[in-house]
Amino acid sequence: MKKSDEIKKSIADLLELPQDIMLDLPKITVVGNLQIYIENHKGILEYSSTRIRIYTKCGVLRIIGKNLLLKNIVVEEIVITGEINGVEFMD
Repeated sequence: MKKSDEIKKSIADLLELPQDIMLDLPKITVVGNLQIYIENHKGILEYSSTRIRIYTKCGVLRIIGKNLLLKNIVVEEIVITGEINGVEFMD
C-alpha cells in the first residue's frame, strides 16, 4: 500500500469514514446469484454472456456465469444481471 493510501486509511479509521470512499476502493454488492452491483470501477476489460472482467484499483474483478448482462453502466457504477457462478479478484 502506498504511503498516501496508508495516511488516507488512518484518517478514515480516525474519523470513522467508509474506507471505500477515502481509498477509492470498489464496493461490490451481490444479490443472491442473480445480480451484482459494482461501484468505483475503472472500466470494462472484457464482456461476454459467460465472463465479464472489470478493472478496479484493487486489480481485475472477474465475474463468471451464464446469460450475464450489463444492465446499467454509468461513470463509476455497473449493474450486472444473470446467473452468477463466481466473483474473484485477479492481479
